[in-house]
Amino acid sequence: MDITFKCPACEQELEADSSLSGTQIECPSCGESIVIPEPTPEQKAEALNPIATSAAAKEEKHFSVPTRSGPAEALIKKANKPLEVAAKETDRRMRIKTIRHCDCIELGKDHFDETVSETIQKIGEKYVMAIHPISYTHLDPVTQKLMDDYGVIIVFQG
Repeated sequence: MDITFKCPACEQELEADSSLSGTQIECPSCGESIVIPEPTPEQKAEALNPIATSAAAKEEKHFSVPTRSGPAEALIKKANKPLEVAAKETDRRMRIKTIRHCDCIELGKDHFDETVSETIQKIGEKYVMAIHPISYTHLDPVTQKLMDDYGVIIVFQG
């Protein structure tokens, strides 16, 4: 049960549990030291639970627990997991790897095919879902011109 009272210094309305009555606290508003008062007779009367004093509470009830020889059948069946949850629980997630042709040129030699082949081997051929060709434009650092180039995007589970 809670006790409602006012701070004598600042008139701030405060509320405390009745078990704390008689203890000294600081007012949270003004910081003045106050003692929590005893509950008034009106507050004690409010503490009675109306359900506990009703006629239904005084009625005597006898319940029996059913006994079974074996395990009870399940009344509620467990629902299947939604597809979104099942997809998230797999240890492999969908990922992509982009390989640009300009990144595969070393000392004038084109290593694009070898790079793509090595990447597919690392991923594992059975986990590759799709390979998409791309074309893009980039600034060539040597000639300072925009160059059209190509590459691939590999979609895989990893």
